Amino acid sequence: MRTFIYADKFFLNSDTKPAGYLEIINGKFGNYYTELPEKDANVVDHSGQWIAPGLVDTHIHGYKNQDVMDNNAEGLKIMSEGLLECGVTSYLPTTLTSTKELLKDVAKTIGDTYQEVKGAKIQGIYFEGPFFTEEHKGAQNPSYFGDPDIDTFHEWQEASGGLIKKIALAPERKGVKEFVNQVTQEGVVVALGHSNATLEEATEAVEAGASVFVHAYNGMRGLNHREPGMVGALLSLQHVFSELICDGHHVHPQAAEILMEKAGHDHVALITDCMMAGGMPDGDYVLGEFPVVVKDGTARMKEGNLAGSILKLKEAIKNVVDWEIATPEEAIMMATWVPAVSCKIDDKCGLIRNGRDADFIVLNPDMTLAATYLDGEKRYEA
Repeated sequence: MRTFIYADKFFLNSDTKPAGYLEIINGKFGNYYTELPEKDANVVDHSGQWIAPGLVDTHIHGYKNQDVMDNNAEGLKIMSEGLLECGVTSYLPTTLTSTKELLKDVAKTIGDTYQEVKGAKIQGIYFEGPFFTEEHKGAQNPSYFGDPDIDTFHEWQEASGGLIKKIALAPERKGVKEFVNQVTQEGVVVALGHSNATLEEATEAVEAGASVFVHAYNGMRGLNHREPGMVGALLSLQHVFSELICDGHHVHPQAAEILMEKAGHDHVALITDCMMAGGMPDGDYVLGEFPVVVKDGTARMKEGNLAGSILKLKEAIKNVVDWEIATPEEAIMMATWVPAVSCKIDDKCGLIRNGRDADFIVLNPDMTLAATYLDGEKRYEA
């Protein structure tokens, strides 16, 4: 007997379709139909609700009291399972600046574990650092900062089994141009952040192949009328993507709107930058090596600086719609297709397409999450 999902709206890659039926075949997406093609089919009824691709979080450090830098295979499995309640079906576990040895060990652990997780799928690794500069260090430990080194990167990539999809660095570091040119030729995305770079320095890195800006506005030189800096670069350069944290704390809604208007919604990737306290009660936690206090919806270091977030990606898509800076279609695109494309994992996730894994979410018309499906099976229900 054939199985179909019925809903009032479907966010497909080419268009948003009205009420109809989406076939699920052995855990994969089939075709969309306006009329039920077979009378005695099994119909999963989501009347009054919408179907969208599973969300894709391409910058996330932890969840459910687990931190990627704990270097713990069981922690990755707990994190993956927990992310289903956020509507996330694919993600990139994200590292923090640390020793060369620990980063290599973490890369190997993820490479050895990624196929064993039963929840949200690990589609690669994001190395956030360690090639940053100190002025905008955020919650990164500057004692581990250094210039990009291709041999070191190759050690990490070999340890991971080729799983590193993206690495972030500061454009003003020595040897950036050569490093960016080399790793992008190897298929790795280079992101720019935690940097005091000028517009000229950022532009040179983009010309060499860098294509993403790390958590726009945060951890970077701001816009000045005499030196546009990193923010000026992400607002003015073409063919680049910007990560954006839409929790209402990291970026003012109007600043988020300016970025979306200038770059286009199709070049903004909603991310969480979530740390281990995501999905946990307020209290004391750790991000990397730094103590963090979680209170009033934020995660802050002892001196008051923001230290990652406790944002859930399902909240980000609702926020941008509630703030009236994106339509539901644009919000879904910014949390699915754009992050997937920006990290070159859109062959695995980010859209509903015939033959792809049936990883999708069910939304209510107010943009709240109703359910998460993985491989055609309901794995979370609100």
